[in-house]
Amino acid sequence: MRFAGPDPARARLTMILVHGRNAAAENILDVGRRLQIDDIAYAAPEAAGHTWYPHSFLAPIADNEPSLSSALGVLEELVGSLEARGIPGARIGLLGFSQGACLALEFAARHARRYAAVVGLSGGLIGPPGTPRDYQGSLAGTPVLLACSDTDPHIPLERVYESAAVFRRLGATVLKIVYPHMAHTIVDDEIERVRGLLASRP
Repeated sequence: MRFAGPDPARARLTMILVHGRNAAAENILDVGRRLQIDDIAYAAPEAAGHTWYPHSFLAPIADNEPSLSSALGVLEELVGSLEARGIPGARIGLLGFSQGACLALEFAARHARRYAAVVGLSGGLIGPPGTPRDYQGSLAGTPVLLACSDTDPHIPLERVYESAAVFRRLGATVLKIVYPHMAHTIVDDEIERVRGLLASRP
């Protein structure tokens, strides 16, 4: 686990940053640095072997077990530890890139409640086409930002649209951005949009 910014107890918000496959906590903390918002705390867990689960996020869910459940448990434990320090869910957000975006989005859908924000950069909900999306609970107006390329080699655009529809059904306020012919990366426009989203949170 790596941390950056102020102590979560003193921060306006705490963002949980989730790295992608073959990356590390330090890589995704760079997103926090690029945001340049001084009153946000950042917490970045690191996957064993730098991979949250072994196969594509589009594979049958059972194929990614038990790693997937373990990875979701990491986020659940982290959120729980922040709440135990008196930080309410409405001051806790999730942001992930690539495999980390898929994990963060799946966690938010499975644990629907009011969050500060949920951001999925180049990701979507986990499971093969046709996976039931019978998530329970409500995101209660949580702002959700989904951003992806229309030609991403890892993330089918249909899954981004499906994920946006699911989050709207769960009561989120969803902003979906599709970039034409963008590589599988994080571009400056995404950073600016995340900065604007988080700067507006009370």
